[in-house]
Amino acid sequence: MSSSSGKSEKKESLRSLIRRLHEGADIEGLKQEFKEVIAEAAGAEITQIEEELIKEGVSRDEVHRLCDLHLEVFKESLDKAGVATPPGHPIHILMEEHRAIQGLVNERGDIAKGLLEASDPTSINGKTKRLSHIAEQLETGEKHYQREENVLFPYLEKHGVTEPPAIMWMEHDRIRELRKNIRRLVDTRQDMSLQEFAKQLYELSISVSETISKHFYKENNILFPTALKVILGDEWKDIREQFDEIGYCSFTPKASIVPMKEVVALSSETKEQDRIAFETGSLSTKEIEAIFNTLPVDITFVDRHDTVRYFSQSKDRIFVRTKAVIGRKVQQCHPQKSVHIVNRLLDDLKSGRREVGDFWINFEGKYVYIRYFPVRDKNGEYLGCLEVTQDIAGIKKIEGERRLLDMEKQP
Repeated sequence: MSSSSGKSEKKESLRSLIRRLHEGADIEGLKQEFKEVIAEAAGAEITQIEEELIKEGVSRDEVHRLCDLHLEVFKESLDKAGVATPPGHPIHILMEEHRAIQGLVNERGDIAKGLLEASDPTSINGKTKRLSHIAEQLETGEKHYQREENVLFPYLEKHGVTEPPAIMWMEHDRIRELRKNIRRLVDTRQDMSLQEFAKQLYELSISVSETISKHFYKENNILFPTALKVILGDEWKDIREQFDEIGYCSFTPKASIVPMKEVVALSSETKEQDRIAFETGSLSTKEIEAIFNTLPVDITFVDRHDTVRYFSQSKDRIFVRTKAVIGRKVQQCHPQKSVHIVNRLLDDLKSGRREVGDFWINFEGKYVYIRYFPVRDKNGEYLGCLEVTQDIAGIKKIEGERRLLDMEKQP
C-alpha cells in the first residue's frame, strides 16, 4: 500500500470516529477501536478533518462542545507527538506562558482552599496579599491572548487553517469571562464573610483551572503542531517581531524571549518613491505615511471585499493592530459573537442605508469614539470602509476659548 493511500485511509478512519462521536457513540468503545485501527494521529490531521466537518455542515459550536471528547479519544497519540521549539521561537514563548499561567491559576485555587480552612489572621492576611499579586500578574496575561488572536491566528488563516483559530478565540472569550467573574467577586469581598468569599473563590478557581488546562492542551497538541506544519520558516521571524511589538506578560520567562536567530538579513534602507499627484497637491509615499501616523486618530481601511488593507501606526494607538491582519477578512478580526454586528454595519455602509456608524465606549481609562465611514469614488462606487478611532476624554473637558497659543504649556 502506498504512503498516500495509507494516509488517506487514516484520515477517513479519523473522520468516521469523529462523526460517531457527534452521534453519541460510546467513548470507551471508540478509544479501543482507535487503538486497533490507527497507530497515531498528528494534531494537524485532526485540525484538517475538523475543518472539513465544519464545511460539510457541522456547526462550529458543536465542534467546540465536542472538542474535549475528541481529545479524550486522541489523547495518547497526541501526548506521544509533542512539540519542541527552541527558546525565542514564538511557539516556545506561548508554551512557556501556558505553564506560567496554569501555575498561577492552580496556586490561586490552593490559596482559596487554604482560606476555607484558615483560622490564624496573620496567615489570612498573607494569603490575601498573594491573591492580589496573582490577580495582577494574570491581568498582564491578556497580552498572551492578544498575540495569538492578532498575529498567530491570522498567519494560520492565510494558510487555510480558519476554524481552529475561531474555536480557540471562543475559548479565549470564555476565559476572559471567568476572569471578570473573579474580579467581580474580589470587588464585593467586603459584602460577605471570609468563609463565603473563600468558598466562591475556590469554586471559580477550579472552573478556571479546568477550562485553561483543557484549552492549553488543545493549543499545545493540536493548534501549535498545525502552525509549525503550515507556517513557513521565514514567516516565524515576522511573527516574532510582531509578538515583540505587542509585548509580553509580567510572568513571561526572560529566557524564552531571547532574540530569535536571524533568518533573512533585512535591509533598513528604503527608496524614495515617486510623488503621488492629487487634485490639491502631491505627496511622496514617505510623507503620506508620516501624515497618517501623525493624525490624532487611529485609522484602519477595509476594502470592498471586507479585507483589511491598511492601518495607521499612531504613537498612542488605542486598539492593538499587527501587520499580520493585513489581507485578513475583517470578520475574522472580531470575536464570533459580534460578527453579525460587523456584517450588518458593512451591509448598511455598502448599500447607502447608512453614511456613518458611530460607537463610543469606556476602554482602559479612555473615552473612545469609534466611527465608520463608507469610502466611495467620484461615481459613488463603494471602495471600502474607513474606521476612525479617537480618545475624546480630553476633548469633552474643553470649555471656553483659547485664541492665543500658550507657548509655555503644551495641551
